[in-house]
Amino acid sequence: KKQTSRDSIKRLKNKAKMVVLSASILAGGGSKALVSRQFVEMSRMRVEGLLAAFPKLVGHSKQHTFVETDTVRYVYQPLENHMYLLLITTKTSNIVEDLGTLRLLAKVVPNVTGGLQENSINDHAFELIFAFDEVLTAGGYKEDVTLSNIQSNLAMDSHEEKMQQMIEDKKKESAKKAMEEKANEILKRQRETLKANVMDSMGGGGGSGMRSMGGMEGFGGGGHGPSSGFDPFGSGSDNAFNSFKNDSYKPTKTEQVDEPPRVAAKTTFSLAKSGGQKKKENLMAKLAAEDNFSLSSKKTSGLGLAPVASAPVAPSTPLTVMLEEKISVVMNREGGVESCEVKGTLSLTANTDVGALANISVNKSVIAAKCKNNWTIATHPKVSKPDYEKRGILSLKGGKGLPLNRAVGVLRWSYNGEDAAPLTINCWPEDEGSGSINVNIEFELSRSDMSLHDVNILLPLGTTDPPVVESIDGQYKHDANAGMMCWHHDTIDANNSTGSLEFSIGGSDVDAFFPIQVGFKSESFLCPIEVTGINSSSDGSAIPNSMMKSVVPDSYQVP
Repeated sequence: KKQTSRDSIKRLKNKAKMVVLSASILAGGGSKALVSRQFVEMSRMRVEGLLAAFPKLVGHSKQHTFVETDTVRYVYQPLENHMYLLLITTKTSNIVEDLGTLRLLAKVVPNVTGGLQENSINDHAFELIFAFDEVLTAGGYKEDVTLSNIQSNLAMDSHEEKMQQMIEDKKKESAKKAMEEKANEILKRQRETLKANVMDSMGGGGGSGMRSMGGMEGFGGGGHGPSSGFDPFGSGSDNAFNSFKNDSYKPTKTEQVDEPPRVAAKTTFSLAKSGGQKKKENLMAKLAAEDNFSLSSKKTSGLGLAPVASAPVAPSTPLTVMLEEKISVVMNREGGVESCEVKGTLSLTANTDVGALANISVNKSVIAAKCKNNWTIATHPKVSKPDYEKRGILSLKGGKGLPLNRAVGVLRWSYNGEDAAPLTINCWPEDEGSGSINVNIEFELSRSDMSLHDVNILLPLGTTDPPVVESIDGQYKHDANAGMMCWHHDTIDANNSTGSLEFSIGGSDVDAFFPIQVGFKSESFLCPIEVTGINSSSDGSAIPNSMMKSVVPDSYQVP
């Protein structure tokens, strides 16, 4: 029994010495290590030294599959393309077992990499290391496995891993669905807000509403005159279309939009007070006065500079005459006019004492003959009604003069009738069923006596994506920030009375393209009023004057 125990201990000790230190794949005739796996604790320097010595040793023993040194044994097998499969073992290792391990590894390598080329071995380096670990344990001992066992172990799936992957996929799917629902909710809220803003802006007058639509007046108009509250040329907007980042302006082949020349306004700045002693304030005030600066206690810009308003330009004539008509139109989506109202005003502004004594003569007989049904014409209560009814002269009662530098409306007229609408709009959005909407929109000039200029038709798009225009008469601009599209025409008259636009855009809500707004400028009045004379009430002499005529939409929409 004692002898048997001693033999078992001796075999265990010998087995402990019979280990594989390293398994490697070498290229370049054994001079270049592609993959190397160590199974015992070894320093990198020792591994590199052993691998570097192999090409020198194998050159002297080409007839054998192993070669020994004083400390280790190299067991190797030549592979294709001048490569070697190499095992470094202890000298006491079982050479027969090592050769069996080498043959098994020689089968594993092409099975894992799919070929014996350097690039395939480099691409599957980690898979090879895992396969080597299936053949040899951490101590360098061979496992009792076959090639099929190794393939099964490498490809084995974990049930827990599958369950975890299913849970992760479910979470991702739920998160994606929640994200899409949230995005649709935000988009719907943005559309509702945009529609509410458009309706609110038009509720306070078409001028301010058009001005708030992302600078769509940048084509040089939008239609409103100076007294309507709409600033078409944009001292505040500075020709806002030029600020678009996505320049989707598409002129037709025969048309070109020329920008009006920009005139730099003279601007002075005020220095914001920064506190301190009274002497410093007085010194700053003097310096500011010398450089045409003024100190201001009001809130300034982030740079501490605030613009000082320049003095208004003095009028060049004693009297300013303003003839203006505002049109309010509501149309249905089929192009029909639901309601139309025209309101006109004749206003006078006396710039000097001479202008304050002005009497205005108009073509009263023509107005009376043509403006009968659905017309209302009224003079200001302070205007002498007998003079107007008998002679068509607008003058203040009692020979009083006009107030200086203040506009006074002396004559007003209004008309209610669908035939007064100068332009009709017909818009047909159609859901194509593939996440895209095709929109066809057309206009028609219904009053051939009118000539409309700087016509802008504004359409909400319901999205910030640019439209894909398929055909267009005129030009268009896209404002991504406001989600709006402006269809522009320089002139619409009897020679250019119709036009159409067709485009496609992503979405599914056909109601997103409403309300449509229209802006334009014109001098073609519905009322046949003409100023026939402007004379002084004191001596009957003609008074020099400047006359302005304007026809603009107060509210023109397709809700």
